[in-house]
Amino acid sequence: MAHLPQIKIPATYIRGGTSKGVFFRLQDLPAAAQQPGEARDRLLMRVIGSPDPYGKQIDGMGGATSSTSKTVIVAKSSRPGHDVDYLFGQVAIERAFVDWSGNCGNLSAAVGPFAIGAGLVDPDRVPDNGVAVVRIWQANIGKTIIAHVPMTNGQVQETGDFELDGVTFPAAEVKLEFMDPAAEEEGAGGAMFPTGHLVDDLEVPGVGTLKATMINAGIPTIFVNAEAIGYTGTELQDAINGDAAALKKFETIRAYGALRMGLIKQLDEIATRQHTPKIAFVAKPQAYTSSSGKQVGAEDADLLVRAMSMGKLHHAMMGTAAVAIGTAAAIPGTLVNLAAGGGERNEVRFGHPSGTLRVGAEASEENGAWIVKKAIMSRSARVLMEGWVRVPQD
Repeated sequence: MAHLPQIKIPATYIRGGTSKGVFFRLQDLPAAAQQPGEARDRLLMRVIGSPDPYGKQIDGMGGATSSTSKTVIVAKSSRPGHDVDYLFGQVAIERAFVDWSGNCGNLSAAVGPFAIGAGLVDPDRVPDNGVAVVRIWQANIGKTIIAHVPMTNGQVQETGDFELDGVTFPAAEVKLEFMDPAAEEEGAGGAMFPTGHLVDDLEVPGVGTLKATMINAGIPTIFVNAEAIGYTGTELQDAINGDAAALKKFETIRAYGALRMGLIKQLDEIATRQHTPKIAFVAKPQAYTSSSGKQVGAEDADLLVRAMSMGKLHHAMMGTAAVAIGTAAAIPGTLVNLAAGGGERNEVRFGHPSGTLRVGAEASEENGAWIVKKAIMSRSARVLMEGWVRVPQD
């Protein structure tokens, strides 16, 4: 039997926000993987180390959590008014599956810095010092993201004093604008509120009838009240992720919410749609101890939010879900807005398991429908390693 050497593919391993992922230039992928399909999915799964029945991703670059089982493909954009196209693949850990149904808001912070360093942005648009404005086309959901990337002496600035709860060390701030963030999801007609209501009664067999705000903004998200499902909103990962009954309940709520939002046509389709929609629960602010031991006071946040990602409680907050939170908070009457005290607001600071995060949104009501022109938040990004990843030739 012939034993073929591994192939080498140029890649960069980057932390973006509270996530990490393997970044590729489209042109560097093997020819068969430069197009969507089985070859691309198999390659990315092998890079990350999936599927892994042990759930550890030891034989790959993944970190065995939803925040670290991620891949990104970036290419120069042919779309007018954009610099690069950005495609995100969420790799399942134990199953042979790559979910392309949504964006990663955290890794969005790393796309601009990566694109500049990879030579994908016109040099005329990149100042030696100051801020480079990178116009990103998010190909998964068909939306524009504007990244404001700090530059120092011709290089992307990665170090700085910007602190982000959920990330141990400070870094340079990358400001992101998610333009027109209402997600254009198939079956949802591009509506921000696909059911036509700010709050619905969502019937979930075995759970009950829950008040729910179901919104397409940043990423399709189902918000319910914490107390309605037996929680306070102060929970950390261990309180939920080791509870098989709780995880099953969240997945059931997510499935019926996806059906109600028009994202799936029948319940069994949810098994192949792990990345979207997200499910989150909200509560009014109260004091709690974050996962790092930091005390978060009731006065430190406008509301509390906990969100599930790939079947587990997220250790902080997904960036796209933060967009959904900011958008929903800006619209009077949603569960998110009510948990934050109600009324009109253009920004909100919410508590999550690792601390707090501030996100803003510009919302207005036009002809009886709510419009959000953009959501704004800050993240940071840092290259952890660059070179080549290796995978077996098959």
